[in-house]
Amino acid sequence: MEVKEILDVNLIKSDMKVETKEEALNALCQELLNYGYISDIEGFKKDVYAREQEGKTGIGNFIAIPHGKSAHVDNIGVAIGINDTEIPWESLDDRGVKGIILFAVGNDNEDANQHLKLLSLFARKLGNDEVVEELLKSTSPEEVVHAFS
Repeated sequence: MEVKEILDVNLIKSDMKVETKEEALNALCQELLNYGYISDIEGFKKDVYAREQEGKTGIGNFIAIPHGKSAHVDNIGVAIGINDTEIPWESLDDRGVKGIILFAVGNDNEDANQHLKLLSLFARKLGNDEVVEELLKSTSPEEVVHAFS
């Protein structure tokens, strides 16, 4: 499985202009709802925020990977937002984020396995500074997909 196979350009917002974590998650959740990946924004966000309470999802280098297993997920998906300014976020390097990669995964066993595979797949890519730099400079959904290729 490759990252580019998972990405849906409809779920990539390369021109986000938000100022808070809540605004960022709202915008990405709305895309997940619009394209049939989730069935209930508030229920899904509640599950994402529950996961946020367990530990920081800002992994450093201006990237956050919020996620949560949720019964409100109809199809596994990944929504990505690139913001032009830094957003305050709890992160491992105590800096804000510009790139948000939101995973939408159901809470059954098969989806749980997919969840771990997705996190691992994206973590490998995001461990490469060149990938992160290209991702954060992306100005279109296609450029975001290319950054992960």
